[in-house]
Amino acid sequence: MTTVPSQSADGVRWDLRELYDGPADLRIEGDLAATVVRAEAFAAEWRGRLTAITAPALRAALAEYEAIQQLAQRPGFYASLLTAMDSQDPVALALEQRTAEAQSELRAQLVFFELEILALDDASASTLIADPALATYAHFLTQLRRFKPHVLSEPEERVLTRKELSGKTAFVQLYDEISGALRFEIDGKDVTEGEVLSLLHHPDRERRRNALTALLEPYAAARLPLTAIFNALLLDHRVDCEMRRHADVTDPTHLANEVAPEIVSTMMDAVDRHRPTIQRFLRLKARLLGLPRLGIADVYAPLDATSAAVPWPAGRATVLDAFARFDGGLATIATDLLDRAHVDAEVRARKRSGAFCAALGPDHAPYVLSTYTETSRDVATLAHELGHAVHYVLARHQTPLHYDPPLVLAETASVFAEMLVTDHVLSGTTDRDARRRLLVETLDEIYGTVFRQHALTRFEMAAHAARRDHRLDYDEICDLWMAEQTRLFGDSVDVDPVYRAGWSYIPHFIHSRFYCYSYAFGELLTLALFQRYKDEGQAFVPAYLELLSAGGSAPPDVLAGRLGFDLRSADFWDRGCAAITHMVDELEQS
Repeated sequence: MTTVPSQSADGVRWDLRELYDGPADLRIEGDLAATVVRAEAFAAEWRGRLTAITAPALRAALAEYEAIQQLAQRPGFYASLLTAMDSQDPVALALEQRTAEAQSELRAQLVFFELEILALDDASASTLIADPALATYAHFLTQLRRFKPHVLSEPEERVLTRKELSGKTAFVQLYDEISGALRFEIDGKDVTEGEVLSLLHHPDRERRRNALTALLEPYAAARLPLTAIFNALLLDHRVDCEMRRHADVTDPTHLANEVAPEIVSTMMDAVDRHRPTIQRFLRLKARLLGLPRLGIADVYAPLDATSAAVPWPAGRATVLDAFARFDGGLATIATDLLDRAHVDAEVRARKRSGAFCAALGPDHAPYVLSTYTETSRDVATLAHELGHAVHYVLARHQTPLHYDPPLVLAETASVFAEMLVTDHVLSGTTDRDARRRLLVETLDEIYGTVFRQHALTRFEMAAHAARRDHRLDYDEICDLWMAEQTRLFGDSVDVDPVYRAGWSYIPHFIHSRFYCYSYAFGELLTLALFQRYKDEGQAFVPAYLELLSAGGSAPPDVLAGRLGFDLRSADFWDRGCAAITHMVDELEQS
């Protein structure tokens, strides 16, 4: 195998002309100007009227409110996709800043609307929410009311919104620019971060070790600004939580995810209890690789080289075939997105690292970004992000305010898509060694989605707790990181000292606080969903599609309850973890 994977995904990149013809498209400024006009008219019509508003009038106001939001988000959404394609493009960066400032001004101008809804007394609010005229907005209003104890006065909210541009938003952008400018060297050649990450799946151990060093040394060299950025964001979040009277720094994430803190705690406690399961898998994997113990660079090592290269056409076909085997409609949606150039999988310099699916709203098709370097992991990532995309498309009949699912449900759709691919590949494999290899790859994925993401969440919690007392220096952050790695691995993995910098390349800590627990939540919920599918076959498909079609129109526990799942029960989460134990048992006996 060559040092750097071949680039069979060359040319697989976004065509963003469905949004605008380019950064100089006059419609961008036109949309920004139109947003200002409509927002001013909205404020003139509705400010001060909500205290005695009727349900039909509030419905009209909400419809215009979400229409303004949709129009306003389009330029910024476009700019964010441009910078994801090239994180160093000065034109794209300037446009992103311009649209972020416009969004900030819009939020400041319209903040009165949600504040006036929150100012309604409970009896009046309950009457409105129960009115049939507001049925399509009832969940949004109910969810919004949960934030009532945490909002400030309108002048304070306007100040905070404007200051965010020079605070949190600025630090996030700085992190993206610094990380996007880093250069990674393998065998004297500059490669992208995505290519370096793919080499952690290389069958040659020395290549993996070199890749780990090549990935983390540039981040370690940037320790000064990255430490400052992380500290600033930790402090910013603490201050925000104190001002908004949140009891814990995780509470805003739980509110946004529409999930009770005790549900998350129950889930995380279950993962803690079952950590020995993944440690047993890692020790077993070491034996299968002929190693006395895994090193940190070996965690994602393949058992052999036979599945090392999966060219783009084969990876694409595998995902689409797996989707079609479950439901032809899913495959049709994914095929349409691929054919319309809504997937960017090309390997290129300056492209944003990682993978994501972004959606503007129910009237627009979502966009998927990944870096396809021909590993089996890239196939899983493609399925994962297309799972998100299918979720968005199926939810397109929802109003914009009910369109986006909470993160914990969004990750369910994506992980389910990965399981479809694994199940599809396993169904066509009878060779014992091949099935063992696929089982290891599945457990690798579960390790990464459940146990690793759980450790990332625990680290993030520890960092926020430590930052309450003082500014953290680089070594303190690294010590917190390594403490969680020790808890995660026990004696199953030797953690190389270079991995002390591992926290600094995780963008979730910067972009979306406490995002990571959503992966574990989604994976364990998906194991339950997938077992239901295996038990019921095609009879399960309509219920699953209905779950995705709901978008963000109901809380996760309500939607799960419709399928007979109790998210508050420790037994539910233990059953999900037991499915992982069963896979490890099967591997041990294979």
